[in-house]
Amino acid sequence: MRGMEILRCFKPGMSLLGNSEIAERTGLPPSTISRLTQSLVISGFLEHDPERLAYRLTPTVLCLGHAFKTASAETKIAEPLMRQASEKLKLNVGLAVADRLEMVYLESIRYTKNIALRTVASGQRVPIERTSLGRAWIANLSSEEKRRIFLVLKKQKINNWEKIELEIHEAIESMLKKGYCVANWLPNISAVSTSVQLLNGKYASLNLSTPAESRLNEVIENFTPALFELKNKIEIELSKLKSSMK
Repeated sequence: MRGMEILRCFKPGMSLLGNSEIAERTGLPPSTISRLTQSLVISGFLEHDPERLAYRLTPTVLCLGHAFKTASAETKIAEPLMRQASEKLKLNVGLAVADRLEMVYLESIRYTKNIALRTVASGQRVPIERTSLGRAWIANLSSEEKRRIFLVLKKQKINNWEKIELEIHEAIESMLKKGYCVANWLPNISAVSTSVQLLNGKYASLNLSTPAESRLNEVIENFTPALFELKNKIEIELSKLKSSMK
């Protein structure tokens, strides 16, 4: 279990991590980290760089991600529908689930010509508290689960937390009344999100996002009906699959 915490430390831009850096990120004792990194090297998940005295992930980790994606009935159903919507609307389309305090893309269809934004791909993480994806997911939590996540987020000492907390509550209210919420957490991206129920009964967040020249109010006015149409198509196909599995 603690070995998995080490693997979680590796994120985009962190190709090499030493034991001290891993210890700092996990909060585990250096002696424990040293033992666990050696075990992960032996098991094939990490590779040791003797010159830099650091570790990097191996292709084995990539294989696990590929295995998940190819086995996921949700992504098999959602991907072609998301691609059709992206091409028709000329928008980015994303489907994501929560992992602790981040949203992880199950599928991401990038329409924008902005090269930097086209790098968003399956497996990429975005903040749960700042994005429409994350706020839509929080809206589906029980009252107790919402209370817990707000407490955890508050402890992270996030910049402008009071403003962000208010925006999350507004998103929850929007999801309750309208079935969607909006956010523009990056200067050049505006997005609108809703929820899709998965085969296991849990929820993923589905969003449409615009290129830099679009404004948030245009997302709401022009693209919300298309978002609901895509949501319905995905859920209908998932419902058919679920019925066939009984």
